[in-house]
Amino acid sequence: MTDSSKFVRVCGLSELEEDTPKRVEIDGTPVSVVQTEGEVFAINDICSHANVSLSEGEVDDCHIECWLHGSRFDLRSGKPDALPATRPVPVYPVKIEGDDVLVSLTQES
Repeated sequence: MTDSSKFVRVCGLSELEEDTPKRVEIDGTPVSVVQTEGEVFAINDICSHANVSLSEGEVDDCHIECWLHGSRFDLRSGKPDALPATRPVPVYPVKIEGDDVLVSLTQES
């Protein structure tokens, strides 16, 4: 098992506000953690179109919107569903253990 496949604690569940992205870093990789619709998601924090932080955008209907040009990414798959982005961003597995939110940099398939 490589270090990138290990789950690491990124925050407490109690620290997350519904539909409000929280930016964290795991081994230098920026990740946006989002609690929405009763689930917690982790998605790479950099927009594939404009190279800006997605955690500064808004969350709606299990999507995160890039604040700069309006690209929207599905929090479950990382796939864009609004232009100008055409490339997905990585999503990462999340585990909840008690109040701990754990994320692995291993990309989900």
